[in-house]
Amino acid sequence: MRKDVAVISLDAYAGQFYAQQVQDLFGDRVTVCSYSVRDGSVEHMPRKYDLYMVTTDAFNSLGDLRRHVPIDGEMMEIHVTFRWDVIHRLRSLPAGRRALFVNLSDKMCREAVSRINQLGVNQLEFDLYYPGAPEPDMDQYDFVITPQETRYVPAGARQVIDIGQRGCDSSTMIEAALRMGFEELLETEAFERYQQEMATNTYSFDQVFARGLRLESQFEMLMEILDEGIVGVNERGEVFACNHKLEEITGIPGQNALQRPAGEVYPFLPFAKCLAEKGPQPTQVVSAGGVNINVTVAPVLRGDVCIGAFATVQRFSDAENRQNELRTQLFHKGYRAKYTFEDVVGHSAAIQRCITILKKMCQTQLPVLLIGETGTGKEIFAHAVHNASPRRSGPFVAINCAAMPENLLESELFGYEEGAFTGARKGGKPGLFEFAHKGTLFLDEVEGMSTALQCKLLRVLQEREIMRVGGNRIIAVDVRIVAATNENLERRVEEGSFRRDLYYRLNTLPVLIPPLREREGDLLLLIDKFRQGIGASFTLSPELERMLLTHQWRGNIRELRNVVEYFSYTGSQVVGPEDLPPTFHYLPAGTAQVPAASETELPRLPDCPREDERFVLEQLSRADQLGRSLGRETILSAAKAAGLPCSQQEVRRILSALDRAGLVRVSRGRGGTRLTPAGRELCHRLSGTFSDKLV
Repeated sequence: MRKDVAVISLDAYAGQFYAQQVQDLFGDRVTVCSYSVRDGSVEHMPRKYDLYMVTTDAFNSLGDLRRHVPIDGEMMEIHVTFRWDVIHRLRSLPAGRRALFVNLSDKMCREAVSRINQLGVNQLEFDLYYPGAPEPDMDQYDFVITPQETRYVPAGARQVIDIGQRGCDSSTMIEAALRMGFEELLETEAFERYQQEMATNTYSFDQVFARGLRLESQFEMLMEILDEGIVGVNERGEVFACNHKLEEITGIPGQNALQRPAGEVYPFLPFAKCLAEKGPQPTQVVSAGGVNINVTVAPVLRGDVCIGAFATVQRFSDAENRQNELRTQLFHKGYRAKYTFEDVVGHSAAIQRCITILKKMCQTQLPVLLIGETGTGKEIFAHAVHNASPRRSGPFVAINCAAMPENLLESELFGYEEGAFTGARKGGKPGLFEFAHKGTLFLDEVEGMSTALQCKLLRVLQEREIMRVGGNRIIAVDVRIVAATNENLERRVEEGSFRRDLYYRLNTLPVLIPPLREREGDLLLLIDKFRQGIGASFTLSPELERMLLTHQWRGNIRELRNVVEYFSYTGSQVVGPEDLPPTFHYLPAGTAQVPAASETELPRLPDCPREDERFVLEQLSRADQLGRSLGRETILSAAKAAGLPCSQQEVRRILSALDRAGLVRVSRGRGGTRLTPAGRELCHRLSGTFSDKLV
């Protein structure tokens, strides 16, 4: 808002000079008019100005001043000084010379010479002359010095030095800016330049003022870099500061808020209560302009006196987004997926079908359950699922649920607040669910979770929110779960050690990772890959190659890698059976290397070992001889006792194939499975190849 300024001086010329200085420095912020006592223009001055700037010699008494300046008017004195270039010029004059100083009056002469002495011009001997003073003997003066009043210089001067009109000193201009509410102008280049040009000896004032400017600048920088809206009020509840973030959040321009009561501008901020109680107000969520915002108000106390208060304002959504940004920073601290489907070695139909299914599942947000024996590479597939999903740019966090005690696993998954338990980290700790926000959390050996943790996991899957251990606030998380198990979860459900509702949640997209013995043709590829990876150069003897191809590989890929690494340390260029590790127990995949002619009558299942089919048929034959049916769980238990790593899905596929071939009849419910007459005839023909041992 433009301000009207009146400059009142004794001399009209000096007043016009001061008025022009003010106009030049404040620009279009002000309109300046000058009035003089000598020419009588002050008598016609309107009583309407926002600021009256009066020279010290304008009026002789307070009564004269009040006759022209309203008693409620904003008034200040004009203090004048010289420019630094003038002072440097006078300092350069030879020492010990006499100078006559000429000005309008005795008072003005004394003020000027006193200021010149204060500014360091002390090598000259000054005498004073003004209109009405006795005529001096000009022969005794080397110089005549005057502030642009050459008209009053006596005749006969040897050298006249016109030092120009004195100007308003920097403290006068600063006071004028503060009185008119233009504090922001104090940091402009124009003010800085003016302060440097005008001479001053107010060292302490300059230092305090400079320190104040620095602190104010630092305060403003701090306000602007904060990711929150900031507003400050004084002890009367009037707004004195606000940042651009607050304008963005509230939509209220800062210039419309400054110097106004906060209760009128920001009625949703509890400043009045904070100032009255002299205590901080707890964080609360309020609505402003249809937007939910977090608000915190704290008082500023000096001793027992409340001198103001500050409020921080943040959009509720911004607070969540900020949390998300901090979480994603952890993506660069190791929480990332390392493998893709390109890292999966194998061309067998079993592994390719598994990859094809998983690639389709990657595009969904549903949980994936990886089922497979130990060592089949479930974690590599979990990495690959993440990297092929829309969450690939988010974090990938993995944890083995069976490797930690229940209380430690809970704090790792859900995090904890400060003081939640003895030894809790100061400030608390986010959990893996928070770290995995917008990404994937891989729960390996998920069956190792306690039932209490299973319940909490189920809630996360259903509600997408968690609560830290010892906390009392809900934290929203967006995490996709990939779980893995090497056990029969259905049996765990029947036993009561795994929650049925959680099982069906995780079992939305189940995928069976085939064991190594079912990946026909992949074993030699894997051996070659591992050999290249460790830089070994051995080859396999034909006999050893046959043994490895027919081995059961209960440890799957992990066991194979260990064997290959062992071969690299034998020192043999061609490794044979004698170079196998001492812990390697050769378990052939079947009892006959060449299938008998009668085996052609068995249904052929892709990716299912023939010995598993024969084992199932043998168990059904034994039960049929005893007049009983068999259930899948009984067959699985018998296979485990016999050392065959059959899975429940595999048994189900075998029974379905035998049923379609008319060899067995699978009953629903608990009726179990029985041989048909055709099945009995086939078992009779194969009875010579069945094991004599009844399992």
